[in-house]
Amino acid sequence: MKRMTPFMILLLLPFSLSVAEDGAKSLASTLEVYVFPAEGQAADQQSKDEAECYSWAERNTGSDPFQLQKQDEAVTAQAEQQVAQTEAATQGSGAKAAVKGAAAGALIGEVTGGDAGDSAAIGAAAGVVAGRRRGRAANQQAQQQAKQAEETSHQATAEQVDNFKKAFGVCLEAKDYMVKF
Repeated sequence: MKRMTPFMILLLLPFSLSVAEDGAKSLASTLEVYVFPAEGQAADQQSKDEAECYSWAERNTGSDPFQLQKQDEAVTAQAEQQVAQTEAATQGSGAKAAVKGAAAGALIGEVTGGDAGDSAAIGAAAGVVAGRRRGRAANQQAQQQAKQAEETSHQATAEQVDNFKKAFGVCLEAKDYMVKF
């Protein structure tokens, strides 16, 4: 095998760049797929071939990586919104539980013949503690569920994008390009 001289490397360098001459990224480089024109195809031909292979891969996988990215961003936003809604819903849970605890304490104080005021204060304190604990637990559970749903969605999206890239690469290889991703 011959060694590449610096002169040969300089000759091949323009072909290895995945940025078009006008400075715009190629379709393949946008997808983080590296394409080398093995038969010396011109940049405009490579661009045309990439577009054809993109369409072919989209039809054969049923996935469009740009749409998948938008869906993935929407899932992330939805998960963040769910967490915020749960936090808002559980905010004040200590105060709500304090009122219930005070009412229960006063009732118990009345029934047992003790001081209803003292019993209400004890019930309110216990209610605050229990209410905050339940609120935090509900928050943590909601955050866990949202995070798990988000991770599952991200994983499914990554698999779909990976399959798309494989199909895209197969098509380009059939058109005499070297492909890596």
